[in-house]
Amino acid sequence: MKEYASILVFAMPLFLVLIIIEKVYGYYKGEDTAPLMDSVSSISSGIINSLKDVLGLSVTLLSYEWMSIHLALFQQEVSIASIIIAFIVIDFYGYWSHRLSHQINFFWNKHAIHHSSEEFNLSCALRQSISSFVNLFTFLLLPAAIVGVPAKVIAITLPIHLFLQFWYHTKHIKKMGVLEKIIVTPSHHRVHHAINPEYMDKNHGQIFIFWDKLFGTFQEELDDVPAVFGITRPAQTWNPFRINFQHLWLLISDAWRAENWKDKLTIWFKPTGWRPENFEERYPVAKITNVFDFSKYGTQYSKLLLFWSVFQLFTTLGLVSYLYLSIANLSIQNIFIYAIFIFISVYSYTELMDTNKYAVIWETIRFTYGIGVVVALGDWFQIDQLIPYGTYLVMAFISLSFFGTLYFVSTDFKSEKLAIA
Repeated sequence: MKEYASILVFAMPLFLVLIIIEKVYGYYKGEDTAPLMDSVSSISSGIINSLKDVLGLSVTLLSYEWMSIHLALFQQEVSIASIIIAFIVIDFYGYWSHRLSHQINFFWNKHAIHHSSEEFNLSCALRQSISSFVNLFTFLLLPAAIVGVPAKVIAITLPIHLFLQFWYHTKHIKKMGVLEKIIVTPSHHRVHHAINPEYMDKNHGQIFIFWDKLFGTFQEELDDVPAVFGITRPAQTWNPFRINFQHLWLLISDAWRAENWKDKLTIWFKPTGWRPENFEERYPVAKITNVFDFSKYGTQYSKLLLFWSVFQLFTTLGLVSYLYLSIANLSIQNIFIYAIFIFISVYSYTELMDTNKYAVIWETIRFTYGIGVVVALGDWFQIDQLIPYGTYLVMAFISLSFFGTLYFVSTDFKSEKLAIA
């Protein structure tokens, strides 16, 4: 928990700076690929995903540590060789867990969030799942365990491997010559994120592209087929909590409505998108049939709501950063209390981004919870030791958010003055 939080303290500002650079570069080049609302939603998804991981809200059925103790043919020390082996095996594990997440209905739920943006930019990389609470694919790391790669090498290499996948989520880097034959490049990953029929379910590799070529899932980006991004059943929301569980809710609903037990039991393991016979007609779900003829979500909102959403994001980032900085000094109980406030905050302001009038209910919950925390603890998690009058600043933010939400729901949403993204 504390170790990963320490890594995030340094990783978060780096990612944010790169996202801002991409935004500024695109603006000046006349090719802005990162609309602010989309980026706010993506970064908000990254916030709650990182928080879930820091809290350890998942279990592993078969741990790597157990495999390395019981199945190793011999033991290795930490070395350059063991790190290289770990990296390659993790990439093999990443390819197959990624591919299965695309191909099996139940597993798609935890990955749909990553593809839900109808844009393609660096912030999209932060759209990661909070809906996966059980790690099922650890067995794919078995080759490393057999040759005795230490568990701590895997533990160190996994986040590095994950962070190295950030850079290729961009439209601004074109094809990269000889590197296209070795590593996953932005061109390869644009294909992967595209919903064009030519590109669907291709290029599952995470660092090395040779897995796709070896297992028959490689597709080159075609000059005459511009990639169109998103998911074929559009999320139609900025709220990352809703996106994380949309597909699962559809599976539960279809399983409940299915008339025979075979469909009820097998729908979970069918190919992604499968539904019982005639369900598309009886229980229709919005679906993109022509990738060049659909309207992107959330392109109309007031400029004030846009600025407000950015303000909410940066303030929440500040609060999360303080949590990660001070996590070693907080009790487990207080860490969870703090995390709940962040979860409520993200849910509340992304509901507001959807221009949902019920956002005021979530904001009322946030206001009551936040003020209650200060009353119960006497301050905001010892923040005054770092920032003078920090507790008062947090209370002012909570109060401003409450009254701001009241304004948007009662006045701004009724205005006809809309800004086109």
